[in-house]
Amino acid sequence: MGSLYKDEQGDWITVCLKYLLFIFNFLFWMGGGVVMGVGIWTLVDKGEYLSLLASSTFAVSACILILAGGLVMVTGFLGCCAVIREQRSCLSTYFFCLLLIFLIELVAGVLAYVYYQALSEELKQHLSKTMTENYAQPGKESITQSVDRLQQDFKCCGSNNSFDWMHSVYIMSPEAEKRLVPDSCCKTITPQCGKRDHPSNIYKVEGGCITKLEQFLADHLLIIGAVGIGVACLQVSPALLRCAVQLKG
Repeated sequence: MGSLYKDEQGDWITVCLKYLLFIFNFLFWMGGGVVMGVGIWTLVDKGEYLSLLASSTFAVSACILILAGGLVMVTGFLGCCAVIREQRSCLSTYFFCLLLIFLIELVAGVLAYVYYQALSEELKQHLSKTMTENYAQPGKESITQSVDRLQQDFKCCGSNNSFDWMHSVYIMSPEAEKRLVPDSCCKTITPQCGKRDHPSNIYKVEGGCITKLEQFLADHLLIIGAVGIGVACLQVSPALLRCAVQLKG
């Protein structure tokens, strides 16, 4: 009688564990969608600014998140199917996929946080040089468009201030037609509005575009890091439940 009671109790625990694993897998699948969404949002939302960065770490972190998010959604779906069908071979494959995704997301999160520490120095060293040497130059159309978008979106002018443009290749060339700053510095863009650099006409922001872009990228990197590491840590729960199910089964 005692043996029968223990068997029934063990079956009940196993059923509860399987339901919990199914719920965790469903949440895991939803989390994969969130991870993928954050990665896509990072690349799409003002993604043209990536051409202004010396390092590709920011874009790589976002791409890793998109890859991990896709794998999470597929793995979560397979995990739900494995629990419903009670296929141990599928559960073993599921556990291996969890481990792989855990490592991928951890790498994305760590990359984001490491790059976050070096972001300020990179912008100070690279952005000013990029803007003054490559703006409106042949073959640098993407950088020119990125700088114009940057100055309009963040309402700034120059890497540190508007006087940075005095030393640019473009402003010192005949193509500038005596402009003091590019037209994208103007509060209201009109043909050759960059000839007048009065504060009433152009953006005069303390810290220039470096400060604005640094804050924008830092916010995105913090989100990438938090999502990558956070979701990776949450994966430990379904993995432990999976082990418990196999032990009870």
